[in-house]
Amino acid sequence: MHVVTAPTRSTERTQPPRAQRAGAYRVDLDGLRGVAIALVACFHIWFGRVSGGVDVFLTLSGYFFVGSLLKHVLLSQTPTVSLWAAVDPRTRLTRLVRRLLPALVTVLLAITVLTIVVLPQTRWVSVGREVIASALYYQNWHLAFNSQDYTAASSANSPLQHLWSMSVQGQFFVVTMLTALAFCGVVKLASRWVPALTRPTVLRALVSIAILGVAAVSFYWAQMRMGVNQQFNYYDTISRTWEPLAGGLLAVWMPKVRVPNAIRALVGLVALALIVTCGWWIVGVEEYPGPMALVPVLATLALIWAGATATQRGDEVPQPVVNRALAGRFPVWLGSVSYALYLWHWPLLIFYLAWRDKNHAAFVEGVGLIAVSLALAWLTKRYVEDPLRAPRSAAAAPSGGRHRVADHSHADGAATAETLGDPALPRRRPRPRFAAPGYAGVLTILLIVGSLATGVGITAWQRHVDGIVVDTTNLDPKIYPGARAFLDGAPVPKVDAVPSALEVLKDLPETSYNGHISSFTDPAIHVGVYGNPNATRTIALAGGSHAEYWISALDILGKQNDFKVVTYLKMGCPLSTDPNPTSDGVPYPQCADWVRRVMDRIVATRPDAVFTNSTRPRYGITDDWVPPDYIGIFQRFHDANIPVLGVRDSVWPHNAKGPIDTPTCLADGGDAKSCGSDRASSYGPRNLTDDLVAQFPNLHPIDLSRGWCTDTFCPAVIGNITVYHDWHHLSATFVRSLAPELQRQMQLALPWA
Repeated sequence: MHVVTAPTRSTERTQPPRAQRAGAYRVDLDGLRGVAIALVACFHIWFGRVSGGVDVFLTLSGYFFVGSLLKHVLLSQTPTVSLWAAVDPRTRLTRLVRRLLPALVTVLLAITVLTIVVLPQTRWVSVGREVIASALYYQNWHLAFNSQDYTAASSANSPLQHLWSMSVQGQFFVVTMLTALAFCGVVKLASRWVPALTRPTVLRALVSIAILGVAAVSFYWAQMRMGVNQQFNYYDTISRTWEPLAGGLLAVWMPKVRVPNAIRALVGLVALALIVTCGWWIVGVEEYPGPMALVPVLATLALIWAGATATQRGDEVPQPVVNRALAGRFPVWLGSVSYALYLWHWPLLIFYLAWRDKNHAAFVEGVGLIAVSLALAWLTKRYVEDPLRAPRSAAAAPSGGRHRVADHSHADGAATAETLGDPALPRRRPRPRFAAPGYAGVLTILLIVGSLATGVGITAWQRHVDGIVVDTTNLDPKIYPGARAFLDGAPVPKVDAVPSALEVLKDLPETSYNGHISSFTDPAIHVGVYGNPNATRTIALAGGSHAEYWISALDILGKQNDFKVVTYLKMGCPLSTDPNPTSDGVPYPQCADWVRRVMDRIVATRPDAVFTNSTRPRYGITDDWVPPDYIGIFQRFHDANIPVLGVRDSVWPHNAKGPIDTPTCLADGGDAKSCGSDRASSYGPRNLTDDLVAQFPNLHPIDLSRGWCTDTFCPAVIGNITVYHDWHHLSATFVRSLAPELQRQMQLALPWA
């Protein structure tokens, strides 16, 4: 449903080629979309930064969509036009579906196939969930709740991560459309008592006030949430809504001031320069959609205005040079394939990096990826999008057919927006021969069948993974010595490691399955009792997930040596006196409150000992240390005369490329060495907890690092047991193999343990 941008012969005789008549199709905005998608692709592939191109798309889609709705709202107030016929959400939704879903489904099917071919099985479930989230337009919420950074690409990134913006815009279109329908109904009802409400100027004023109000709330929310949870904020529809609404506000009230051409040219030039360069001097993943997003948004509005002011007087004033450049053949062509190009470029990049086991694409590789993406985008548009758009005759306005609907199709996954145009608009391109009903019907059937098959396959695989039960409690220690291979020199026969790369994902501590650990958002203290519940002696296991996994060994020792283990655990929340804790850079105030309450309870119940972490990686994954905020915890237990078993943290697997997800690395063909870490980059020459013993005599260091590292290396598989069940948590099976050494060290401090 895209109107031809080239003028017809009859138009050429009456309209100079560099002039644009009032209400005509804005070819230059097609070119702006082309510039935006070029920025998005280049910044993703080569620079690992956010370009601001998505913000351009959001603004343009709001401009077209809100402007279209406003014109139809005005029409709906005409006595001869019904409310439903003017706004008609059914028709609009149908057109959006025809415009957006064919290409999206095609890419999702390709991603599904490539996931099976290229990615290891450990990632199939997560990608499958994102396929469904993208198809149903809630991918942004899926990513937000999983706190994924939208930054430099690597082989570990999701191939569907870029589709968050489509979800934001899809949600915006549906809500805005329904709001317009409700608004029309209210105005029609209220106009019985206040006829002035149907006047165009009054309607525009009411719509403007509504848009300003909602945009202001959204902008405040985006700015406020930056300091609360920026990773979530980046994907949040509420935080993003002000951007398309800014474009919508310009559509409602386009300034009609006469300004010299030189000023318009300067405004356009500065605006385009800001759009092209803002990705370099704004760290978008940290600043958007906060106040700094005003740069690409206002620059987009300025370009729209600069090109539109030439038409306000009805004369044939040429557009500024920047807008004419944007209306050039190549930018417009790039804009025409921008939606498909946006869909293709990111998954191709991620799959290529995964295939080559790289985190970055070189220049030549990037050129190849862009060339392939452009080719696929063109093929998708020509043989998938165009045939299924179902071109229809232009809708006639009530005035007798003087107005024609012109569609601006948005590039970033989102919008077909209507604008009432001029009767002299160029005619539509004839339907391509490949778009015959037979071809379109077969293509539709293939996409539907492919979608159903993909959904069934994803559901079946997820059920298979969910049904995996890991039971390694009775492993033969002679075949699977685990940590004893390092600690005792136990022989290691040649057998496949257990749990397998897929099974180890489910090899979690007992407390996780029993609900005895609080989630990030759960303020409650979930107490679990393990070991011998009837014992008179008690060890309190307290802290975050790196304290939690020790329950698999402590439970065994408690049953053997007649002591009780009482758990106080919360995800991502080690015992610390930090008043402003964070988790992955996100403020985590719930942790500080939870720690205060847990410390009060532990001190009040006076266990015979507390088992908790005493060290942590200094730089996220390397170089362990004793965080200063741990000292206050040790001091309080010292004052209460409660012994503390301070366990040295395990290695957080990494190499020169960054963190390693052990199950994925192994499933992708890696081995104990290639998926392992150098000890020197993880640990210093000694356990720094030892330095605190003189200050806190009740602190007893526990160092089990010899169980998972040699003098030089920390493998991913030890004694035929997979060491980690994810990025940095020990598997329950491996922890059980550490139980004898843990008992030996505990008994040095607590003979009864």
